[in-house]
Amino acid sequence: MTTVTTRANRRVRMIASSPPVLIGIARIGDLLIVLIAGWLAYVLRHDTLTMPVAYVAAIGVALALTANAFQVAGLYRFGVVETVGGQLGRIIGGWTAVSLLLLAIGFFSKTSADYSRIWVGIWLGLGFVAIVVFRLGMARRIESWKQSGVMQRNAVVVGAGAQAERLLRYVAEQKSELGVEIVAVFTVRPNAGRRDVLGTPVRGDLNDLLLFLRGNQVQEVMVALPWDDEEQIAEVLTRLREAPVDVTLAPEPLGYRLMERRVRHLGGLPMTVVQEPPLSGWNYVVKGLEDRILSALIIAAISPLLALIALAVRLDSPGPAIFRQQRYGFNNNVFTVFKFRTMRTDMGDARGGAQATRGDPRITRLGAFLRRTSLDELPQLFNVLRGEMSLVGPRPHAVAHNEEYAQLIDQYLGRHKVKPGITGWAQIHGLRGETDTPEKMERRVQYDLYYIDNWSLWLDIRILIRTIFVGFVHKNAY
Repeated sequence: MTTVTTRANRRVRMIASSPPVLIGIARIGDLLIVLIAGWLAYVLRHDTLTMPVAYVAAIGVALALTANAFQVAGLYRFGVVETVGGQLGRIIGGWTAVSLLLLAIGFFSKTSADYSRIWVGIWLGLGFVAIVVFRLGMARRIESWKQSGVMQRNAVVVGAGAQAERLLRYVAEQKSELGVEIVAVFTVRPNAGRRDVLGTPVRGDLNDLLLFLRGNQVQEVMVALPWDDEEQIAEVLTRLREAPVDVTLAPEPLGYRLMERRVRHLGGLPMTVVQEPPLSGWNYVVKGLEDRILSALIIAAISPLLALIALAVRLDSPGPAIFRQQRYGFNNNVFTVFKFRTMRTDMGDARGGAQATRGDPRITRLGAFLRRTSLDELPQLFNVLRGEMSLVGPRPHAVAHNEEYAQLIDQYLGRHKVKPGITGWAQIHGLRGETDTPEKMERRVQYDLYYIDNWSLWLDIRILIRTIFVGFVHKNAY
């Protein structure tokens, strides 16, 4: 019985101390939940265990969408999986994306009538609740493993110089997060002359290291040697081939400044990605679908309001209902932005060089109301539908302002790494209206760059929700 228990504990320790295994469990668990929730919802709705092919196909599509949407939402990063607070918002965002995409596929393929709406509702609701319970339960389990020491990985370091000191210092600072305990240091050559490195004992050379690995529970060997010392590194790696442990190579000093950067392979050569477009790959696809689907739905829902405002603008003052102005968009490309006209046509400013001010005589009676409530921005939904803008992103500035502030504010043009938006992170934080000083614009730019660097589907959803409550009306909108 004791032997069986010991083996079980070893298996648990092996699983708990391997982030890739835990990520794999999370992936499989999510997909099983989607599958089982779909089948169970059908049983509850139709009181039969046999599902038609069309329903099976729908679940198959949902599995593919879930795998990709959750990947984009960051739900398969270990730093997210292990925390309770870091998952809930991402799950909401990812599952909302899956639900919207399923509904869009059903709508555009004209197959939505083939499925029971009650079944869809039960499936999506049950799936969401089950995924939340599963993920939070998994996070709690990982936390308990951390507290009991089950997740701790014992490691040794090869090298006793500056590289090793830097690595030991970093591991000590991040110990609670990493779950790694460095138990010993070994040198490449015998009689290196050091008894310890930052308090961690030096146990000998490579021969002593191999004996130490056989007699102790060690899961990883970290080689901390200068990368230009190729002969020593090659010797260490050759000697460690016979050891059943993970062997990793500690980075050069620059590597500590490039943490969490993605690695991609050029042929077989690993390359650290220092910079890439903020929206690429699946992120670009998800953002595009979010914009096109939601903008089309919003336009359909508020089309009577759009027509009513257009008529009111025409009746209020002479001129067209829609105002068109050139603005800079993605990658500094110029496009034509649409707005309801709020100024008199004989006092307009095509380049937008003169900002609107409080009590501006150019603004019409109706225009003041439209600007104060941001209803003048609604025609930009058509810019979104055309692919020129996004629902969420940095606000597009007039050509004159763009050229002026690009010379005054550092990284100002970094705003154009994504499409401009109708609303944004800066707007929901009250940074709207006139920017009569460079300081005001600089603060807005800082918020825009934060959004670009931290984009996620969940962040977009948060901004859209907050826009409904705080983003339309503001004292600075005039």
